[in-house]
Amino acid sequence: MSQGELRTGLRGVTLDLAYHGTPVVHAASITLRPGQVTALVGPNGSGKSTLLRALARLHKPVAGDVLLADASALALSARDFARRVTLLAQSRPTPAGVSVHDVVGYGRHPYRGRWRADDPDGPRAIAWAMEVTGVTGMADRAVDELSGGERQRVWLATCLAQDTGVLLLDEPTTFLDLRYQVEILDLTRDLADEHGVAVGVVLHDLDQAAAVADQVVLLSAGRVVGAGDPRDVFTEAALTDTYGIPVSVLVDPETGHLSTRPVGRHHSRARTEREVV
Repeated sequence: MSQGELRTGLRGVTLDLAYHGTPVVHAASITLRPGQVTALVGPNGSGKSTLLRALARLHKPVAGDVLLADASALALSARDFARRVTLLAQSRPTPAGVSVHDVVGYGRHPYRGRWRADDPDGPRAIAWAMEVTGVTGMADRAVDELSGGERQRVWLATCLAQDTGVLLLDEPTTFLDLRYQVEILDLTRDLADEHGVAVGVVLHDLDQAAAVADQVVLLSAGRVVGAGDPRDVFTEAALTDTYGIPVSVLVDPETGHLSTRPVGRHHSRARTEREVV
């Protein structure tokens, strides 16, 4: 990635967010640091995606501010902001008859003037983004002919071609099979470790969040109820209270790997049947 001078974190400071006057996020603060992955987790309706959209300037705060290098990101022009922050949303309109290569090229819009020749670094950025997301082989295919998982990878490539220091991902593993879930999360980790990108990602899978993130932000009913190392935030008491269902937490003593298991009504029944057999 070439915009090294733009590698800076992103902070949301005491953000209050609302929809049509109804509060949905209350005094939430979050810091995305260069070279780190921050995962936002919590039940449906807890405010994860809304908070992420506010960091991407797609949801105007009622109160609070979004800061880039201690300056208000809300005051930047759209072009300048797009050179620093990009968002992979949950869904995007799929253009008909447009090739994968051209769709990935949309990510270069903040760097282009009236003519594409104004973007000399564009071809390199597009080629790199397609390579790391595994879509180079489908460059000439129409994006509307792809599967949901393939399109998800194309849209991620579009974000990477934007070449920003902050990458926001809203449920990026949606529609992906197990292999590509792992590959997307590995790539997310690589972007932080090898390129110094500040990554904020919304995830539902707590085990994935614990595996990929340096820090997690646990939300419940629009409030941050825990933030920090996954092993400190993902306690049985905190997760049970947040999700309203018993959740057990196991930590491998040798690897430190954390795993969670929700305990449903049939958990004891299944265990009893195994013991009988």
